[in-house]
Amino acid sequence: MTYHHLSVLVHRQAEKYGDKIALKYRDYETAQWIPISWKEFSQTVRRTANAMVALGIEPQENIGIFSQNKPECLFTDFGAFANRAVTIPLYATSSPAQAQYIINDAQIRYLFVGEQFQYDAAFSVFGFCQSLQQLIIFDRAVVKDPRDMTSIYFDEFMAMDEELQHNAIVEERTAAASDDDLANILYTSGTTGEPKGVMLHHFNYREAFRIHDIRLPFMTDQDVSMNFLPLTHVFEKAWTYLCIHRGVQVCINLRPQDIQTTIKEIRPTLMCSVPRFWEKVYAGVQEKISQETGLRKAMMLDAIKVGRTHNIDYLRQGKTPPMMLHLKYKFYEKTIYALLKKTIGIENGNFFPTAGAAVPDEICEFVHSVGINMVVGYGLTESTATVSCFLNEGYEIGSVGTVMPDVEVKIGENNEILLRGKTITTGYYKKPEATAAAIDRDGWFHTGDAGYLKDSHLYLTERIKDLFKTSNGKYISPQALETKLAIDRYIDQIAVIADERKFVSALIVPVYGFVKDYAKEKGIAYSNMDELLQHPKIQALFRARIDTLQQQFAHYEQVKRFTLLPEPFSMERGELTNTLKLKRSVVAKNSRVLNSTLPRPVPVPLLAPSTQVSTTMPMTSSMTAALTMVVPRKLFRCPSSCKVATVMDTLVAVMMVPMNSAR
Repeated sequence: MTYHHLSVLVHRQAEKYGDKIALKYRDYETAQWIPISWKEFSQTVRRTANAMVALGIEPQENIGIFSQNKPECLFTDFGAFANRAVTIPLYATSSPAQAQYIINDAQIRYLFVGEQFQYDAAFSVFGFCQSLQQLIIFDRAVVKDPRDMTSIYFDEFMAMDEELQHNAIVEERTAAASDDDLANILYTSGTTGEPKGVMLHHFNYREAFRIHDIRLPFMTDQDVSMNFLPLTHVFEKAWTYLCIHRGVQVCINLRPQDIQTTIKEIRPTLMCSVPRFWEKVYAGVQEKISQETGLRKAMMLDAIKVGRTHNIDYLRQGKTPPMMLHLKYKFYEKTIYALLKKTIGIENGNFFPTAGAAVPDEICEFVHSVGINMVVGYGLTESTATVSCFLNEGYEIGSVGTVMPDVEVKIGENNEILLRGKTITTGYYKKPEATAAAIDRDGWFHTGDAGYLKDSHLYLTERIKDLFKTSNGKYISPQALETKLAIDRYIDQIAVIADERKFVSALIVPVYGFVKDYAKEKGIAYSNMDELLQHPKIQALFRARIDTLQQQFAHYEQVKRFTLLPEPFSMERGELTNTLKLKRSVVAKNSRVLNSTLPRPVPVPLLAPSTQVSTTMPMTSSMTAALTMVVPRKLFRCPSSCKVATVMDTLVAVMMVPMNSAR
């Protein structure tokens, strides 16, 4: 396969694919998806590159992009690459102070901004950024400040050179482009200090393309990828560049909160996501199962059991499933699994890369059991994303997959994972001391993550900087507990705290909708959320659920006290980064004193009371035959005239699975 430099990649793909659709974006006024062909993509990138020359942008100059996901982000990226310029994305949710830091650190002259929020944030710090000369606004609906005499809209920017009068200069710069040129500076979210600019060169991306082509040969130009995560993040950015390299159609989701609508409109074959997405799916299915009784419930549970045996016990290990097991699986594949996937919007799925946090084993098993190819992986900004990921066969649940081809991994002191290879950053922008601390003399990058290798599979154990030491001298890994407890449908967010304490505590943001439902069911009266969360019955509910989930942990690792918070963790209070990672020190400081010293009650059932749903569809002989094959015979005692618990009842129930927790 040919590996084109990013400065010409879009143009070479346009020569190959012409009028085939390269990108789509949603027009919110018409609720229609607007296609952009490869030819149009190439032409727009060329016009953008020429307008940049007209604006005065120089080779290897730093350009800022402060926007949510929009096609203009990619036009700006590849127009900059044609000029050998460097693009620096800012998270769309960045505060004015965060934007100011990056603009000043990178000495950005020209900042491309998306919508009103980004424009307002950028303009508010304009006077504090000596290098900043002009804002270029993507969205025409943005209302400029009356004092703003310099900002222009993107269409005005593009009109600066409609005739491509500067194309000779662009071509000259493109011809001089090198793999050693800097492509991006990606600022890390800074959970423990100020952000650091990770430098990624063109050779990093070229190598990333090569090793992903080896690992993912089943990714083709017939695929359709939903661009869901922010393009500011290396996971989505590197993935989108890979999609362009492979000729994959990219559908750009503007607002993350709209994904439940847009994913059903596009029904993609590929989509990068974080574990929380699949946790929501799992919670919805478990909620539906808990409400069912009799045959419907038995079928749902059996479908998951059959899928687990078929996909994990056999196919995962390269074994051929027994005939009867395979027939049962095919039945569920065409019924329950198919309708679940259609409900989510992924019935056309090829595979779904998942990273960014630990994937609970229960979630991983469930997703693979129902036939969804979730490719769990591990990576960092400093490694141009992927370090390791699942193979289609031979993956190990609990691991983060097999190390990518030609990426070197070794385990160092304190079990720290060390990396070396062509996808690894050369260092942090203008931070030689931080670079020297992260990359040793032998070229090994120190990730700060602890883990181990076993039979070529990489396992993560904890983030070294996040390890807590209790006052009793015991070390606690908060991520392990958080990952385990976060699968509970009543828990939305959780922060485990144990530093210099005698015991482990937890700050829990409940799923407020479920708590309200429980209160209604139990007849609990309350005047506000804070009062409800302090009610003994609610405290007992969470105590029991926590105790059930943490049984596998040593006594000193278990949560002894917890506080239920009436408000979620937020970026506004500095508790979350732009990538929604927890800032533990800030959370601990902001939260009230943990004082939920409650007695340990008898554990309560994990499943809510079931609800009988009636049906009027009679059982046919073919349905009866199918049911006797897929449902344990001791549970199936239903004549052909039976009017309850039919196959269609079960399938309709599955179609009703909610993807998001009630609020």
